[in-house]
Amino acid sequence: MIALPRFSRQELLFSLKSFVAAMLALYLSSRFGLPRPFWAMMTAYIVAHPLASHVRSKALYRFLGTLLGCAATVVLVTSLSGSPELLSLALALWVGLCLYVSLLDRSARSYVFMLAGYSAALIGFPLVEAPAAMFDTAVARVTEIGLGILCASLVHSIALPAGLGPSLLGVMDRALGDARQWLTDLLCETPTGAKDARIAADRQRLALDITQLRLLSTHVPFDTDLRWTGGAIDALQDRVAALTPVLSAVEDCLQALCTATGGVPDDIGSTFAQHSGWLASSATNAGVDEARAAFRAIADGPAASPWIRALRIDLATRLEDLVAHWDACTTLRNDIDAGIAGNPVPLRRTAALGRRVLHLDRGLALRSAITAVLGTCLSCALWIATGWPSGSAMAMGAAVFCCFFATMDDPVPAMHKFITALLWSLPVSAFYVLGVMPLAHDFGMLVLCIAPVFLVVGCYMARPASSLSALGMFFGVAGTLALQDTATADWVSFISSNLALFAGAVIATRVTALMRSVGRDWTAKRIRRATWHDLADLAAHPQDASARDAFASRMLDRIALLAPRVAPDGPEEVQIAAHRALRELRMGADIAALQRHRGRLPGEPVSHLFRELALIFRAHVAGAPPRHASLLPHIDRLLLDALMAGAERPAVAALVGLRRNLFPTAPPALQP
Repeated sequence: MIALPRFSRQELLFSLKSFVAAMLALYLSSRFGLPRPFWAMMTAYIVAHPLASHVRSKALYRFLGTLLGCAATVVLVTSLSGSPELLSLALALWVGLCLYVSLLDRSARSYVFMLAGYSAALIGFPLVEAPAAMFDTAVARVTEIGLGILCASLVHSIALPAGLGPSLLGVMDRALGDARQWLTDLLCETPTGAKDARIAADRQRLALDITQLRLLSTHVPFDTDLRWTGGAIDALQDRVAALTPVLSAVEDCLQALCTATGGVPDDIGSTFAQHSGWLASSATNAGVDEARAAFRAIADGPAASPWIRALRIDLATRLEDLVAHWDACTTLRNDIDAGIAGNPVPLRRTAALGRRVLHLDRGLALRSAITAVLGTCLSCALWIATGWPSGSAMAMGAAVFCCFFATMDDPVPAMHKFITALLWSLPVSAFYVLGVMPLAHDFGMLVLCIAPVFLVVGCYMARPASSLSALGMFFGVAGTLALQDTATADWVSFISSNLALFAGAVIATRVTALMRSVGRDWTAKRIRRATWHDLADLAAHPQDASARDAFASRMLDRIALLAPRVAPDGPEEVQIAAHRALRELRMGADIAALQRHRGRLPGEPVSHLFRELALIFRAHVAGAPPRHASLLPHIDRLLLDALMAGAERPAVAALVGLRRNLFPTAPPALQP
């Protein structure tokens, strides 16, 4: 006996709301006499999302992208209508340009440029052979898509809307909890192996939480409950991101102290035990001030050597920073709760780090854009060479496929999965286009006929595991309806248009396999090379606090990006990659701190240190073996001079951090 699929309440609700919005869009576009009403229905499903704020942001960005794509189509068709070859090339170049720009913005705003690219392809390629209908077609597409966007936004915002608040606040609290757990595990007395495994898991979870928080927060302006707390949310993201290098430095310093003294000194252990209450979110200002004063006193504890004294100063400085960051995090978190409850909160003019904190690979983006241009041009060349009447669908399919999967390392497996879903949709599409639509003489009958398929497909679209296949099935059926909704469909046109669509998908897949598919190792190396490039810039040029925080957040994003790429090699590879990335994150923070306090240190030795560091990191970028052994005595001399001159503690801590990160196996004795 075949078991029927079981769907959750959220999946059923999402599918029902999406279907209602699609039918409303279909009805209005039909009543208004628009030529392709099924375009409005498709748009209502495309912008659908379980969270209402996501629907509103996708709706706005899709409409802006459609307007931009239509404007480009009007300009290109008007200018190049006399030469179909040049027009096809111009449309392909526009698709590639828009895809490149969209891949350089990893927020929801990237939707604008991606839509501008393949909207021009969807509208422009059918006009290559009939440019006279250019303006009417562009206006009709914008109107149909606008109707679909409006209906989806209304239905998902009015009918039992799901807010962003629970998801965002949940990720936010999880990030704070993971940071708290990381420090708690650092101070616990668990055996070394189990302790290291727990700390590695804490680090990994925190990096993933911070990246997820950055991406979710781009939808905050579209959420009616959270939009008034946007400043506090942005500030909290920056503060949580700044916690990670400090926590990692505390961990490294404790390890160095244990190595140098045979264990955590007694006075430090007792200080930790007495002043751990500040970690609680309910800690009072007095408790935080007492903890800060107690941690500051660690620097003046007994030290048997200059290196141990430097380590104590380093630990005290890091712990003070940690208390300050954590206190700011809890204050901001309380302000967010107060703002959601409608209470007044302090007005913050905090400039969020925004898109600068996320890792961007311009080379990979350019490669994806070139792939889209080549795939689209190859489809156009085959269309022009064969004179295929439905060849425009081939060019459209190639452009959409190249754009839709461009964010993946290897898009080919997902493309194959999508094509398989399209093949499964063929019998359903044929049944509806050739059997149902000619017999559906009124709108109510049409709704009853298409409801079973779209309601079931909508439930599967709400499931992350099956969303790609369900989306392929939906596009296969709805796309065929959109191509054949002029009441002139027959077997010849149906087969021709679907063959052209599949030919475009196959061309896009093959070109992507040759030009764009890269391995996870290749991507991981590019991420590391980008890190070394950033470190070289930090060493070569003084940076302000905003640039330092941006580097820290970008490094956390890279840690989150590296994890799934090294995970198949086993948990040991994940820990090695995370350890290497955290060491580079700490080096960036130490270099930036040393740049700020370089005025209190000998001028020429510090300048020499920064020059050598820049050369080392540039050698990493170039793939040359770096030689930096001569830096160890130089750093030791600077560190001894700073200790004897009573330099500011952040400068001493930065020098200790550089010594530990560049020479982790150096002997625990300063040797200038």
